[in-house]
Amino acid sequence: MAQKQLKVTLVRSVIGTKADHRATVKGLGLGKVNSTRVLIDTPEVRGMIRKVDYLVSVSEV
Repeated sequence: MAQKQLKVTLVRSVIGTKADHRATVKGLGLGKVNSTRVLIDTPEVRGMIRKVDYLVSVSEV
């Protein structure tokens, strides 16, 4: 059975955000605005997304 995947896109700038939120965005593999990554749906990734949900957009692949 294939694992679920999430498409995560950075939709807002990290300028002016907390340092740990910037680190979380970097940990998700996102750099510039509109950068996108396809990540495996795990509880760890879901937690990171929840932490910076105001900066990213998420959709299932």
